[in-house]
Formats: sequence, C-alpha cells, structure tokens
Amino acid sequence: MRKPFTYLLGAAALALAATACSTPAKNDTTEITEVKMTKERLLDKIKGGWAGQAIGCTYGGPTEFKYNGTMIQDYVPIEWKEDGLKWWYENSPGLYDDIYMDLTFVDIFDKYGLDAPIEKFATAFANAGYMLWHANQNARYNILNGIMPPESGHWKNNPHADDLDFQIEADYAGLMAPAMVNAATGYTDEIGHIMNYGDGWYGGVYVAAMYSMAFAHDDIETVVTEALKTIPAESKYYQCMNDVINWHKQYPDDWKQTWLECEKKWSSDLWCPEGVFVPFNIDATINSAYVLIGLLYGQGDFDKTMDISMRCGQDSDCNPATAAGILGTMLGYSKIPEKWMKSVREVEDMNFAYTDISLNKTYDMSLRQALEVIRLNGGTVTDNDVTIKYQQPEAVRLEQSFPNHYPTNRLSLHQDLNQPVTINFSGKGIVASYSFSSTNEDYVAEVEVTIDGQVAEVAKLPAAFKTRRHELFFKYDMKNTDHNVVLRWLNPDKAANLRITTAIVYGDAPAAK
Repeated sequence: MRKPFTYLLGAAALALAATACSTPAKNDTTEITEVKMTKERLLDKIKGGWAGQAIGCTYGGPTEFKYNGTMIQDYVPIEWKEDGLKWWYENSPGLYDDIYMDLTFVDIFDKYGLDAPIEKFATAFANAGYMLWHANQNARYNILNGIMPPESGHWKNNPHADDLDFQIEADYAGLMAPAMVNAATGYTDEIGHIMNYGDGWYGGVYVAAMYSMAFAHDDIETVVTEALKTIPAESKYYQCMNDVINWHKQYPDDWKQTWLECEKKWSSDLWCPEGVFVPFNIDATINSAYVLIGLLYGQGDFDKTMDISMRCGQDSDCNPATAAGILGTMLGYSKIPEKWMKSVREVEDMNFAYTDISLNKTYDMSLRQALEVIRLNGGTVTDNDVTIKYQQPEAVRLEQSFPNHYPTNRLSLHQDLNQPVTINFSGKGIVASYSFSSTNEDYVAEVEVTIDGQVAEVAKLPAAFKTRRHELFFKYDMKNTDHNVVLRWLNPDKAANLRITTAIVYGDAPAAK
C-alpha cells in the first residue's frame, strides 16, 4: 500500500515567518509561504470548481466534436435554458462523463483514505457502469485483461496514451490540494497513468495544478503561468502551452489569432487512430491549448472564458468545463453569475448518472479531503479557518509517448475475417481498426495475430460494448522495415460479423511531401 502523497516543506522553510496571503500580487509568488482563508471561503472555492465544471459541460454540450479543425463562429447561437442542467441530467446524463469519472476517484479517496492503493482506483474505474472511449476504454480493457496501471496507460499498451482523457478527469486533484500544487500533481501520478502517459498525463497534471493555484491567486495569468512550471520544459505539451501564453502577449485582444497560430503549429493528432489524417483531434495538447485560450482571453469573466474555450472547437464541452471549473475555483461559488446558478441549484441534490453522488455530496467529500491534505502538508485547520503551506511549483518527470513514430500511411482494408487476412506494410508500427457485431453480448471473438511469422498475440474481442477492445491490434517500436501480418479468426460464430477496416502505419520519420 502506498503512503499518502505529502509534499512536506523542509525545516528551514517551515521556520520562516508566515506570510498570510490569499491574494498575492500578480506574478509575485516567490515570497509566499502561507495562504490563509476561512473554511467558509475554502468551501466556496471548492463548490465553485465543481459547479463551474457542470455549467461548462452543459453550455458546450450541443457542440461537442461538431466543429473539428474550425472555430465556432460568433454568429452560431449557443442556447442556454434556466433548467439546462436538469434537462441534460434527465435526458442525456452521459454528457457529464468528465464529472462522474472524476467522482470515481473522489469516492475511492473518501471510502479508503488518501493512502488507498492504485488497485482500488483501477478496479472501480474498470468495473463502473458508465461507457468509456479512447484512452479510458483502452485502459478499462487492459485492466479487465490483467494489464494494471501504470502499464494500462503506457503508449505501448494504449494507442490513445496522448488523448485528453485524464485532462478532463483530473479536477479532483487540484480541488483536494488547495494552494499545494506539488501535492496536487502528486495525486495525478498513479491515477493519471491508469489511462494515459506522457503528454496525455501532462494534460491532467496541468489542469490539477491550475485548480490548485486558483485557491491562492486572484489573477488568471499568474494561475496559468505558475501552474505550467509543473510540466517539464522539454515536453511538447509545455512548448504548446508556453506558445499560447506568448501569443496572448503578442495578440492580447485577438483570441482567434492565437487559435490560428495553434492550428498552424500544434493541431496534428499523430497517434489517436481516429484522428490521424482527419480533422478530428482528441489529443490532450491542442485541447489544453483551447482551455488556456479561454482562460487568458476571458480575463476573469466567467461567461467570456467559457464561451471562448467552447468556440475553439473539438472537445467543446469538456474544454469550457475545465476552464469554467478553474475560474469558478478562483472566483468562488458565490461569485459565479446568477444567470448560471439557478440551473445548478436545481440539480445539486440529484445524483450523477452511474453514481450515488450528487453535487452537494461532492462538495462535502472534496472539503474533507482538502482539510486532510492541508494537515498532511504542514498546514493547520481550526474550527473556522485554515492556514495552508503554499508550495512553489516543481516539474514532474519527463515522459514521451510514441517517440520517433510518425504516421506515414492509412491502409483501407475492409475485409471480413471469415478467411485469414494478410497485411503487408513497411514501417515500425501499425494500428488496425475493426467493426464487430454479434447478437450474443457474451461472445468473445479470438483473433490470432501473426507478425513476421511469429504469433504476437491472440486478441480477445468482447461483443459487449462496455468491455470492448478499442482497436483490433496494434504494435509499436518494431524495426523500420517490411512486415507481414496475418489475422486468423479462431472461433468464428454465425451470429457475429467481424471485419478489419483500416490500419495506420508508422515510420521513423514524417512521410515525404
């Protein structure tokens, strides 16, 4: 069992004279040692984070992945109804996947404590009743088939390792570690590697860090720049976020110009099999950039922040949810404009889908966890107040998914597997997609995958959608040469239809123009 993550300050730092500072000067954090606030204010900020996230999900819900590779123009109306949250809760509760996914982890901390082993989180995640996609679904499949974290999220076992999944699920870590940014990023490590690695993990690290910093600073530029110090400067993720911050300085009044610069430099999704060679992009890096654009150009205005993040496109419900959650934490629940809050208050006692947890219960759980983390990290808690030992941000370790793998070709195959299928390709990696249907949900197809004459695996393909395998097969880090793949369906069933559809081929250099 792992110990609770505690970022303890050294004895010399603890001996420093305390500096009570809940609203430090812009970009001046070096002298901060403590952040003091009332418990009431702490709870107000925690509630602001969760409520902001729910509002952002609802606001962007109708546009999710309908605008890929293009911004949502100003003339496109975004309707908001006073009972908006309740309607989605009752009619399309899957919209709130980034919240009820978060709550899986919050609930484990609540039931088993801050030292809960990673197996508790992984098992709860893999066996939950909700549907999953991309990195999450690949991780669920891995865990159910004996590949536990961190291997479940590693790029060699998960073609979606750089997708944004953990980015939209990491809010819990910042909300449970107010102004203790290194504790917050610590709580992302094991959980974030359930489903992601490298830049995919960094998406969650940065989000958690921004939430944590939002408890200590009332200036959004300070929040985003200080939080970025938790990301290794050598990473692609850091370089993209740093570009956004610099483009904001260069074009302070034109978020669309910064969006355009992002599209020119950072919009390629090279690894998600559904995003390669097409406008769809679920990569953590570009979607984090859209969150950051909303925060910087929103200038602390809740409506504007959410709207800009949404209008950047792609995952345009999760991105405004993240931006609104971070800003909601900075402002506090009591400062979120009333136009949004009537809808929130209407659902606060309603449980999220697939859970027995409501927003009101979430507020209480997060507060209890935050108070415990404050104590563990050298702070104090009294009946009415908290004193938090402020942490200067430190970078997490450097990771890179898919090093020196570049998509070079998309093979259109579309062959039934009633007979063996042969694929010849030249490269160092391949990811194959498939279609599969069966009238028997208990059926599990078995496909033998032979690569260059050697059986690489027998892929098990459940017919049940919840436990499905995302890709038929994948293999990375091979010799960059000619390869032969043969697929054999070992247990064909008349009630099932199974066919390979496409395959992405990877080389060790970008394809020649």
